[in-house]
Amino acid sequence: MWVFGYGSLIWKVDFPFERKLTGYIKGFNRRFWQGSCDHRGVPGEPGRVATLVPAEDKEEKVWGIAYKIREDDVPDVISHLNYREKDGYQQTLVTFHPGNPTEEAFQLTLYIGDNDNPFFLGPAPLEEMADQIFHAAGPSGKNKDYVFNLANALRSIAPEAEDTHLFELEQAVLCLEQKHYAETNGTL
Repeated sequence: MWVFGYGSLIWKVDFPFERKLTGYIKGFNRRFWQGSCDHRGVPGEPGRVATLVPAEDKEEKVWGIAYKIREDDVPDVISHLNYREKDGYQQTLVTFHPGNPTEEAFQLTLYIGDNDNPFFLGPAPLEEMADQIFHAAGPSGKNKDYVFNLANALRSIAPEAEDTHLFELEQAVLCLEQKHYAETNGTL
């Protein structure tokens, strides 16, 4: 079994795996449209985390990491991921394209929060999403750290990746952080 990580699983893998590959899936866009009340926010003040939405361009790529799970570990890993991704995510199968062009594409599992789950927040203006992310925090930490970690991890694993939504959101949150720092330290 293979599992695709396109959010925190890129930098925060908390299950055993025997191999990992950098690559992409096609036909989706990574968007911060999924609410998180269990990791990066709390009930009533959700954070925003990544999910995938269908892209208009079926050749659009979402870069991430595929993890091969040993057969003996599959039941435990599925149980763990079903719990970890319990707030609105469902399993689906997609085709993964390894970044190394000598390797063939193959099917794998990913967890996706589609638009009919109860935690789906949907699109919002960039500044509104950035403000929500800047202020949200939950049991797994500050929501802004999720955005920063994902952007840094994506640049590390796939420097060629174009993810305008993620990188614009990262910049908007950084601007809020700089403004907050300036206000707090009286440098504004």
